[in-house]
Amino acid sequence: MVRLADLPEPERKTQLDKIKELPRFDARPWVKPPPLARCRVAIVTTAGLHRRGDRPFGPSATATDYRIISGDTPAAELVMSHQSVNFDRTGFQEDHNVVFPLDRLNELARENVIGSVAGHHYSFMGAASIRALEPKARELAGLLKRDRVDAVLLTPV
Repeated sequence: MVRLADLPEPERKTQLDKIKELPRFDARPWVKPPPLARCRVAIVTTAGLHRRGDRPFGPSATATDYRIISGDTPAAELVMSHQSVNFDRTGFQEDHNVVFPLDRLNELARENVIGSVAGHHYSFMGAASIRALEPKARELAGLLKRDRVDAVLLTPV
């Protein structure tokens, strides 16, 4: 991934202006989760991943939807349609666990470090504005709740 300091001035300004869009969270609802050894864990990534054959993401600045990735999806079926020219896909191509650590979660479940791995995981494109993503994030929260997910491993890309 490119460093902010390495971007041309207009692009650097655009990226820094995005910070102004971020909402302020003065009060945060907090729910104490069960001990990690009993937690059901899901992955939510902004890597623009989807299953081969699923529809790719649209232009990154306007893609506010997400893709559902089943927990039994083979790594060879994962495709990254992240469209940012600033994103280096080499890590993902060498090991999908860099952005979608499903193998590591399954290992943690087998070792009883976590309680279980959720049946479904979720991927956003990650370049849209935070405010534009919020409705889909709320929808996703409902799906996670229905799947009895206690903790989410966020992999921002």
